[in-house]
Amino acid sequence: MKKHLEHTRALLAALTTELKLLKLWQTQQPSAAELASSAPFCCDSLSFEQWLQFVFIPRITQLINQQQALPSKIALRPMAEESFKQLSAQALLAVINKIDQTLTGQGDYCE
Repeated sequence: MKKHLEHTRALLAALTTELKLLKLWQTQQPSAAELASSAPFCCDSLSFEQWLQFVFIPRITQLINQQQALPSKIALRPMAEESFKQLSAQALLAVINKIDQTLTGQGDYCE
């Protein structure tokens, strides 16, 4: 399990890097109200990249740091494909796909 957690941590770092390379990383934190949305991906208050940066990455990092079970039913790729279709974001989509595969147990996270 520790190797799985470390691999997931590395994927989160790669996700952060890709978001920054595409200039999708933001320095200003969304408001508490925007972050409190109960809609999937906070789609009514945040862009998908904001959700990744301010919700997904911190939550998964917290679970890793506390050595808790990670979510196993996840599908970020379809939302990512829709959100980033106007960008040349193949590397970003590849990282997101690896995250999906790793968390659902479909990928080889011992690379």
